[in-house]
Amino acid sequence: MIDFEQFVKYSKPGPRYTSYPTAPEFSDDFGVSDYEEILKNQDKNRKLSLYAHMPFCRSACYFCGCNVVYTSKEEKKERYIEYLKKELVILSRFLDTKREVLQLHFGGGTPTFFDALQLEKIIKAIWKTFPRRAKNAEISCEIDPRFFTKEQMSVLKDNGFNRISFGAQDFDAKVQEEVHRVQPFEVTKNAVDIARKAGINSINMDLIYGLPYQNLNTFKNTLQKSLELDIDRYAVFNYAHVPWMKKTMRKFDETTLPSPKEKLLIMRHTIDFLESNGYEMIGMDHFAKPKDELFLAIEKGELHRNFQGYTTKGGTDLIGIGLTSIGEGERHYVQNFREMSSYEEAIDNEKLPVMRGLMLSDDDVVRKAVIMEMMSNCKLNISNVQKRFNIDFFSYFKDEVKALQPFIDEGLVTIDKNFLHVSKTGTLLIRNICMPFDAYLKKIPEELRRFSKTV
Repeated sequence: MIDFEQFVKYSKPGPRYTSYPTAPEFSDDFGVSDYEEILKNQDKNRKLSLYAHMPFCRSACYFCGCNVVYTSKEEKKERYIEYLKKELVILSRFLDTKREVLQLHFGGGTPTFFDALQLEKIIKAIWKTFPRRAKNAEISCEIDPRFFTKEQMSVLKDNGFNRISFGAQDFDAKVQEEVHRVQPFEVTKNAVDIARKAGINSINMDLIYGLPYQNLNTFKNTLQKSLELDIDRYAVFNYAHVPWMKKTMRKFDETTLPSPKEKLLIMRHTIDFLESNGYEMIGMDHFAKPKDELFLAIEKGELHRNFQGYTTKGGTDLIGIGLTSIGEGERHYVQNFREMSSYEEAIDNEKLPVMRGLMLSDDDVVRKAVIMEMMSNCKLNISNVQKRFNIDFFSYFKDEVKALQPFIDEGLVTIDKNFLHVSKTGTLLIRNICMPFDAYLKKIPEELRRFSKTV
């Protein structure tokens, strides 16, 4: 049993740890020449993971924290395609694009806001630049069911896409209206049917809890309806309310947001409901059927986490393509420009559109390995960390282990000389449990931390 009143004390600002160090630590001091040098010297035997950002949406979903350009103009989309092609040409001057591609992901925005012919232009340009696709490559696309046709699905399928992620968020009409995303259940079901008929066997659905007017009962209904779709994976995210970053979030009456206690009840019910219906919890917010590769990976302790979420495709260099995309390597992060004018100007000058980035220190690399393993597998193989980095874990992380004592006292974490284990209940607080290992967070007073709440 969970003492929810006790858990509310853990509701504090904290990173989601899609990276470590986190994006606020990226620096303008990291420039295009730094990235060019990194690309030239990368290990040619390491496989590639590609992320292509499609930034356009017709209108704003008020809960969205993504980098989006709102438009209905066709010429803007056509112009963006031409700049993507130019970026790929510039990229190929520095990167060995004959390396094998293990993962390609289209994110947004709304990738399927581009019509079938436009999508095909983009995909063909990418595969022309990166011709070696691994046999077990994961090729995926985020899709808004309101903008999805059989023609688009045909293009995706014909070009190797084998996983689709649909955004649903919530099926309650009042919640949908408040967040400015009216999407009847029938629209989502039709989109899933299109993907199934095309032979897509891996379908993910995104749900969000913590939105205005949600409560335990309304979310129970959303979960029950979603079962009709026979989804392979769920991603059930805690809504990140960051109105200081996203103006659209200021439209919400904050008194209508569910309390931390209510959100914990929703998440606890979600775990129980999905597990009782044949799914297993993966990481902090994903669920998959037991035969899914995500579940099999966590059983082996081989699950990885990056900017695309949880994946089995580790050991790759991530290359970001397009406006605001983020790339990642063993010792660096890099992000493209967020403003379209700056992005286009760089490419017009035959430069990669690098806005900022970060070179990781030796300490960053150690902490990244610890945090990402915990975020992915909800446990840490201490023995492996010691061997890999030639450190004594309990000396190196003396203060961090001490800071975990409250979680240990409450039975949320157990530590012995070889392993750190997070309990099933503790996974609800995995961000909090990782935070003591974040060296940068320690330098920021809690009242000045500008992150979404962990609970």
